[in-house]
Amino acid sequence: MSVFTGAGVAIITPMKANGEVNYEKLGEFIDYQIENSTDAIVICGTTGEASTLTHEEHIETIRFAADHVKKRVPVIAGTGSNCTETAVYLSQEAQKAGVDACLVVTPYYNKATQKGLIKHYTTVAKSVDLPIIMYNVPGRTGCNIQPETAATLAKDVDNIVAIKAATGNMAQESKTMALAEGRLDMYSGEDGLIVPLMSIGAKGVISVLSNVAPQQTHDICAKFAEGKIEEARQLQFNALELVDALFCEVNPVPVKHALNLQGWDMGPLRMPLCEMEDANLERLRNAMIQYGILEK
Repeated sequence: MSVFTGAGVAIITPMKANGEVNYEKLGEFIDYQIENSTDAIVICGTTGEASTLTHEEHIETIRFAADHVKKRVPVIAGTGSNCTETAVYLSQEAQKAGVDACLVVTPYYNKATQKGLIKHYTTVAKSVDLPIIMYNVPGRTGCNIQPETAATLAKDVDNIVAIKAATGNMAQESKTMALAEGRLDMYSGEDGLIVPLMSIGAKGVISVLSNVAPQQTHDICAKFAEGKIEEARQLQFNALELVDALFCEVNPVPVKHALNLQGWDMGPLRMPLCEMEDANLERLRNAMIQYGILEK
């Protein structure tokens, strides 16, 4: 059932100076991620600035990623929308592009009742022949998939196979796993909770941290999976200050700056996202130096 095990990178979308998607740089960065043990590529998610891509750019970026990866690792396409019809369209286009799964965020702004979430996810899932990973991030969307709802969807819809959990609520995630009774995989949506969520059965993480530290993020998951719990725990602890710095402003503002600090030349952000405050940028730089991924 698992789409992947380990660390999937919620990959950024490089931009040219004129604001266009930089596909050449994206290809280089995908190769770098795979060479450094990233277990899956998650394209056009929140970290990939999907909300400010046009539909044409969104689909072309997904197509490029699938073509470039060439099945070396799974490619998971962000295809969610607050409009069910749009989520269906993007998911169907992602399937045509050859991805391995879709990541579908809850409807944002207009939100939905739990009944509405069941109808939304069922409709999207039945429109494709791909595994669906639900994405629950109520802090961004104002919409929370309750454990009973997640369990119902896992039971009733064959290709709803996983949930990306970014509630910060360990009790809720534990209840989700208990009610799902093995029908639903879980991936941490928070880099600071990889080990805690794997302790209740999560398969790994869909990670922002992996952009700047792919090998280290993979190792957190791999050590836990190997039963080396203390080593995984220590690796998790070592990353916490950097993780905090990567979220000191709204994602993906800090991580794109972090990659530019590493020399990647990933280009600008699309408005309304903008440059970091100087104090936060210095905090990020210092955290990267301390973690060992940036020279002084």
